[in-house]
Amino acid sequence: MNSTRTSRATAIAAALTAIALAPFTAQAQAAAPASAADEIAALREQIRLLDQKLRVLERNLEIKDETAAAEAKKQPKLTASEGRIEIASADGANSLRLRGLVQADARFFFDDADAAQDQFLLRRARLGFEGRFAERYSFIVQPEFAGSTVSILDANLAVAITPALNVRVGRFKTPVGLEQLQSDSVAFFNERSIATNLAPNRDVGVGAFGSVFEKRLGYQVSVTNGVIDGGNSPASSANPEGDFTLAARLFATPFAEDKDSPLKGLGFGLAGAAGNYGGTTANPLVNAYRTDGQQTFFAYRGATVADGTATVLSPQAHFYSGPFGLLAEYFRNTAELRNGANAREVTNQAWNLSVGWVLTGEEASYRGVTPKQAFNLSAGTWGAFEIVARVAHVDIDDNVFVGAGTTSLASPNNATEITSYGIGLNWYLSRTVRAGFNVFRSDHKLAPAATVPASGNALSDDETVFISRVQVAF
Repeated sequence: MNSTRTSRATAIAAALTAIALAPFTAQAQAAAPASAADEIAALREQIRLLDQKLRVLERNLEIKDETAAAEAKKQPKLTASEGRIEIASADGANSLRLRGLVQADARFFFDDADAAQDQFLLRRARLGFEGRFAERYSFIVQPEFAGSTVSILDANLAVAITPALNVRVGRFKTPVGLEQLQSDSVAFFNERSIATNLAPNRDVGVGAFGSVFEKRLGYQVSVTNGVIDGGNSPASSANPEGDFTLAARLFATPFAEDKDSPLKGLGFGLAGAAGNYGGTTANPLVNAYRTDGQQTFFAYRGATVADGTATVLSPQAHFYSGPFGLLAEYFRNTAELRNGANAREVTNQAWNLSVGWVLTGEEASYRGVTPKQAFNLSAGTWGAFEIVARVAHVDIDDNVFVGAGTTSLASPNNATEITSYGIGLNWYLSRTVRAGFNVFRSDHKLAPAATVPASGNALSDDETVFISRVQVAF
């Protein structure tokens, strides 16, 4: 483009020179002999020819610039910025994005009688890939490296058939719990509430999702192998009984597209799942219910299996307005369970109410908080700060403790109710780095026939725990 501007300037200068010399040229022609007139005519012809060449050169340069711009549009685009590492084709139809999440915790229990120990912990270490090809096909592969073994959290392929209809196959989150469906990196607290013990987690199957009515109503539906109460599908993804679980979720955000509405952050919906289980010993209820400090407060006996229908129903809502955020959900789980000849229908219930306020004024949302300025001591900026509070409750059906000896569905040495209170401070140092400081207090009620736990048991005293976390998420 600089060459083009230079050529244009040269041409303009030549024209101005010719105009300026015109009067003098005319006078010279009148006074000069015929030979001088011929020379002047020759000079004019040279100027004309040079002007033509300059015009041709200018046009060639324009064509070259246009060609270079067209070629540049065909080249792949590499994005490497805070929070986003992605390579995409020029037309955006194909892309590959790298995602990562590392969470390092420090946990300290205030009651030495508890079984848990103070520790540093690598809570999560994930490196995943999201891709898209041929515009309408996308995939996710996300392994988990924290813990004693490597596991696959998500691995699925989705097809966008229409803007309102997407189909997904593979391993993904069962569409039930509102907080469970939220990303680990943006939740209010370092740990999800105890209510999510009753929300089915990841499973293998096929599902459909999308939004209708101008994106005011979202829907999700899936058919999967089936998991009960907060669990993940087995590592083998086996379905030994050949039965499946149907899950569905409707979630309305009626004012989301009205940017000036004070209710644009309101969302509410209903989710549920129902499945049938054959009662074989190959499918035991192995998922323990855990406190905020990740101690077990309830577990079924090893011989207890799901034998019949199991359902979960969850009304849920969130509301975000400026720096304020609120999330609420309720679970009612009913299942037919059996331990040998002891078969009973059990109904467990739970709820969670979480609120937050961004002290530095940034907007709160279901997708988290983005600080206006990153933490930088030299510049005198501190990122964003958010205070959060939560109360949650789980109520276990006393029917699980009925039975002589080991014939009951669960040992009486479990909690039958637990209420958790939490407060915390989140510090968003940048778009990708966050620190969280939480204090949780869990008060539990033992089962009716429980013996007093010995000191050192998780239920020997109510739990008070401080959990701090530093995370990097992109």
